[in-house]
Amino acid sequence: MAANPAPHLARRPRVVLVDLAGVLHVGEQAIPGAVDALARLRAAGLPLRFLTNTTRTPRRTLVAKLQRMGFAIDEDELQTTPHAAQRLVRERGLKPLYLVHPDLVAEIGPSADAPDAVVMGDMGPHLDYAQLNAAFRLLMAGGAFIAMAKNRYFMEEDGLSLDMGAFVTGLEFSSGVQAEVVGKPAPAFFHTALAELGVSAADAVVIGDDLHDDIGAALAAGIPAILVRTGKFRVGDDADAAIRPSLVADDFADAVTRLLAVG
Repeated sequence: MAANPAPHLARRPRVVLVDLAGVLHVGEQAIPGAVDALARLRAAGLPLRFLTNTTRTPRRTLVAKLQRMGFAIDEDELQTTPHAAQRLVRERGLKPLYLVHPDLVAEIGPSADAPDAVVMGDMGPHLDYAQLNAAFRLLMAGGAFIAMAKNRYFMEEDGLSLDMGAFVTGLEFSSGVQAEVVGKPAPAFFHTALAELGVSAADAVVIGDDLHDDIGAALAAGIPAILVRTGKFRVGDDADAAIRPSLVADDFADAVTRLLAVG
């Protein structure tokens, strides 16, 4: 399948920002060719950052999972939304009511006594009405609202699954309080990675499977973006009239091949 032209990839980027789920792997399975493609990127000497909105899994556990699949990834290369939320909580001196997956509690800590902010992640099957209602009441009492992400859905091994965006939107609707999203598509999430790597937006590229939260968000932040036809990619995403990726590739391996071919 032919890829779209890449008007914003006139030269090889200095760094590559890579989404994880749907790009490198789906569930516990590496996407075919992705392990070798990542090795080729490293051999080319390009610094990497891995950006993920995943909020069910601690960073150390996620890195270990990726390493078991064969990916050469270090923990300090992984930028997660729970850590972005933690930074914001500390910077603002907030006392959070955490709505997070039980596996994440040991990494980010417990909820505060007398909380003044709702900090929401993806709780999966552990989210219930009582927790949502407690968050709703805190928001109605003037609490701040921080969402680690607001994705619509994600790809698992048995198909697409509902993501936390539906519950963030529900709380926004009922409380009238708009969530501050710290993960993708927030520009700050991308800019943090660029600042750590010491490069400008024009000198980076994002590779992702989500037309809106990866590709559209990267382009809005001034970063060229490659859409891959794996993971949550849906037929027609590569022909969207509003969001035009810098390049469309069949998968991560194809993206890397085309990226390294740019002079």
